[in-house]
Amino acid sequence: MGEFRPATCQTPTMTDFGTRPCFDGDQDMIRDMIRGWWAREVVPHHPQWEKEGQVSRELWESAGENGLLAMTTPEEYGGPGMGIKEASIMWDEQGYTGCTGPGFAIHSDICGPYVVNWGTEEQKQQWMPDVCSGKTIAALGMTEPAAGSDLQGMKTTARRDGDDWIINGSKVFITNGYMADLLLLCCKTDPEAGAKGISIFLVDANTPGYVKGKKLEKVGMKAQDTAELFFEDMRVPHSAVLGGDAGLNKGFKMMMTELPQERLLIAGLAVASAEATFEYTRTYVKERKAFGSTLFDGCQTIRHKLAELKTEIAVSRAFYDQCLEMHAIGKLDSPTASMAKYYCTDLQCKVATECLQLHGGWGYMMEYPVARQFVDARVQPIYGGANEIMKELIARTI
Repeated sequence: MGEFRPATCQTPTMTDFGTRPCFDGDQDMIRDMIRGWWAREVVPHHPQWEKEGQVSRELWESAGENGLLAMTTPEEYGGPGMGIKEASIMWDEQGYTGCTGPGFAIHSDICGPYVVNWGTEEQKQQWMPDVCSGKTIAALGMTEPAAGSDLQGMKTTARRDGDDWIINGSKVFITNGYMADLLLLCCKTDPEAGAKGISIFLVDANTPGYVKGKKLEKVGMKAQDTAELFFEDMRVPHSAVLGGDAGLNKGFKMMMTELPQERLLIAGLAVASAEATFEYTRTYVKERKAFGSTLFDGCQTIRHKLAELKTEIAVSRAFYDQCLEMHAIGKLDSPTASMAKYYCTDLQCKVATECLQLHGGWGYMMEYPVARQFVDARVQPIYGGANEIMKELIARTI
């Protein structure tokens, strides 16, 4: 297996990072285009966006103009009508750059499929063209201050009032939350029914009673806008229920159906980030000299550590690619997606920790990409369902 050789935020070189048999020649051409786009449109500006706490709207529109948003959306709704493998290339290339600011994955491959797979024809026509063009930024409102991985514990309620619903509650840790124009908002529409009483609403962020809190100050992912949201007697029409009458109280079923893809994309970002971190470190230890030789040549411990990490990354890549192949034919189940999410994100954190250590004091400096990878990695085992929950979901099938 060859070196991974990803592009990096520091040195965005377009080099090969290894052959993956699950992609064909046409998909490799798409990868070249996407990699070039990340290098031109994201990498040079990301440090400034980290200071500002969000990326620019122009970036979203550039992604839309290049057909890089909601790539699996059918052409009749404004998308390019590609497959999940093509969409996954965006996850790879984001992971290789180390630029975590753009919240494209949740917009394109979580929010978009909810609307396409569950929405009414009117809802798809209303929202998806602008989601695909980047004119509308989408976010998913699931997590609450007292309800994270336990989605059934949410407190946000929607009460029927004639032809409308009145929504009260709050959400937190919402990716794209500050910039979002469209929120897929999960609410209790029948509080006595537990999981069978949850619905999802398509909410315009300009709706009265929709209040955006501050952008949250995070440990990492500084350029990704993450917000808390509040809903104060917010009135929305019944037509905002995702799926219309057929979708009422079906929100939990929708979430359980869509979660495997969410967990797969988190795993994909994790593997690509681990590969990138390995590459930063491989280059560093082969150049850094101590005691008369490079760290790589002079210390067997370092060579063996890199051998261990490369092997574990290769194993995780093989398993992730297998999951991607399964998902492409509709065969990826929830326990297997949970395995990918848990294993790959845990490995991402391990690689970041070990590689930072191999950089010595320089690894603790934010000017080095390994430091950014270290702080950005830590949330991966938490969101999308904490890894402790992933293990429980896996254990239920044993």
